[in-house]
Amino acid sequence: MIQWATDVIDTIGLVGVAFLVALENIFPPIPSELILLLAGFNVSEGRFGFVGGVIAATAGSVIGAYFLYGIGRLVQDERLERFLAGIGKVIGLKKTDVHKGFVWFERHGTKVVLFGRLVPVVRSVVSIPAGSDKMPLARFTLLTAAGSLVWNTVWVAVGWGLGDQWEKAGKWGDYLQYAVVGAAVVGLGWLVLRARRSR
Repeated sequence: MIQWATDVIDTIGLVGVAFLVALENIFPPIPSELILLLAGFNVSEGRFGFVGGVIAATAGSVIGAYFLYGIGRLVQDERLERFLAGIGKVIGLKKTDVHKGFVWFERHGTKVVLFGRLVPVVRSVVSIPAGSDKMPLARFTLLTAAGSLVWNTVWVAVGWGLGDQWEKAGKWGDYLQYAVVGAAVVGLGWLVLRARRSR
């Protein structure tokens, strides 16, 4: 994957950075950290500028987020809620628990979209409930761009600073993802336990 990403950026430069980041947003398992670190390495090699790399990555983040936002708009709250409630039955969640999650997003959606862009995996998935909740596109774009700008700037800067040692920093992203997955598992376990106790 790293070799393929390298070839894409070598061939089409900043457009390649935007393309890869957009693809990462649509398919979360693709590690955005490695793409951004690779972009930073290209900055250190003088292939393009730091600002250009960050702007291209941020544009890719917004484009990829639009795709998932569009899915959320098509699915709509009721269908998505029914779908998640069906999955929830398997792990002991009630439909009311899923509904509470949607109500919570309605109250805190702005913060979730903004700060969710700084969390691996969440940064992609958060676009779907934003679309389902019909968050205004202008607000969604501004929040997504702002959160992504911070994330992209940090990782491109790290790649730029590390130069040809950029791949070593990829482990940081792995540890961050493990922490997020662990927190999600703990949170889900707490929800299941609370739902069963309420019964």
